Amino acid sequence: MDRETIQAGDGDIINLPVVTGTEGEQALDITRLRGTTGLVTLDPGYGNTAEATSAITYINGEEGILRYRGYPVDQLVRESSFLEVCYLLDHGGLPSRSEFDAYKSGIRGLADLPAGIVEVIRSFPVDSHPMQRLASAMALLGSYFPVGSDPLDSEANQSSIIRLIAAMPALTAWSFRSGRGMAYVEPRPDLGYSANFLNMTFGPEGEGFEILQPHVRAMEALLLLHADHGQNLSTSAVRLVGSSRAGLYSAISAGILALSGSLHGGANQRVVEMLEDIRAAGGDTRLFLEKAKDRSDPFRLMGFGHRVYKNFDPRAQLIKEHARELLEAQGNPLLEIAMRLEAEALADDFFLKRGIYPNVDFYSGIIYRAIGFPSEMFTALFALGRLPGWLAQWREMIEDPKARIKRPRSIYTGYGKRDYVPVADR
Repeated sequence: MDRETIQAGDGDIINLPVVTGTEGEQALDITRLRGTTGLVTLDPGYGNTAEATSAITYINGEEGILRYRGYPVDQLVRESSFLEVCYLLDHGGLPSRSEFDAYKSGIRGLADLPAGIVEVIRSFPVDSHPMQRLASAMALLGSYFPVGSDPLDSEANQSSIIRLIAAMPALTAWSFRSGRGMAYVEPRPDLGYSANFLNMTFGPEGEGFEILQPHVRAMEALLLLHADHGQNLSTSAVRLVGSSRAGLYSAISAGILALSGSLHGGANQRVVEMLEDIRAAGGDTRLFLEKAKDRSDPFRLMGFGHRVYKNFDPRAQLIKEHARELLEAQGNPLLEIAMRLEAEALADDFFLKRGIYPNVDFYSGIIYRAIGFPSEMFTALFALGRLPGWLAQWREMIEDPKARIKRPRSIYTGYGKRDYVPVADR
């Protein structure tokens, strides 16, 4: 194993092991740093810290590469399906025909929700956010299936993973419908995963619902492109909670709550709000690009730039293809503004020199809106897509014999020792 020589301040020179990944990524293994030197690393936001090794998703932000289990995401979007990617992320390889048939059969048999869950979600306050409903229902689901409460039971884990993939469309759709006084729509797994979800979300109870194929294709692509993205905030939350052996349903509930923040899963909602503001102001995209350049202007260009991708977000390019298809099928003023804004930004040296390109959030919210989802549902749709990644990451962590309970450190900067003063003397 390679080693890197480092001098810790004025102290001794130490040799740290260098860990090399499949694609040549390298990391200093600082496991013994504190024990050897008394020092810890300080890395706000964990931008330079790899908490774990993982065989699930490879991301190269400089070159715009995203692969699931080695497969380029563009190939999966064009040739595969969301359920096949669910299998891939969990099992590590693509299924044979018989394996995939058995996998889909297991999901079809578990697609409905327990009656008690349906009633609990119905009892939530009308104005509660779908993500609050979803996270609470996910945690509650664990009490209906306590067989999944032991995270070290691999057979029970597999059953719970299948159950969650199967039930998540109904859970997400009902989190939306119950807040609007709409009736619960029974699953129709025969329609396919995405079409069934759209039917449960928008279909009238007991009646047929016309499912548009451009909507189904766009939904499949969005779910697949959100399926995993390495050690992002919500995935880290799943791993963090799971490391305490809290149980799968609790860990996934934590992921949902972490995703609900506007800087993570809620970013695409802010893109739509920005586009609506541009439209309300007359649609002059050039004006808003100039505002974005002005640091003294509070306006921010939402949906551009990414903490990981420095040149382009490969997911954004793939989603844009479906945005164009929807635009051809149904006129959409926000989509037209978005495409104009992107074209003008990518022709502007200010944005090009800074590597500011559209990210996955730029078009996803517009597509969701074109399908018919209100903005408060965008983050729940993100959770529906991200679930298989959370599950795969959780299981990888649980089955890793080297995994430990997560316990980050901090550098204390508060008061030094102070003696207590009785209230009468203060």
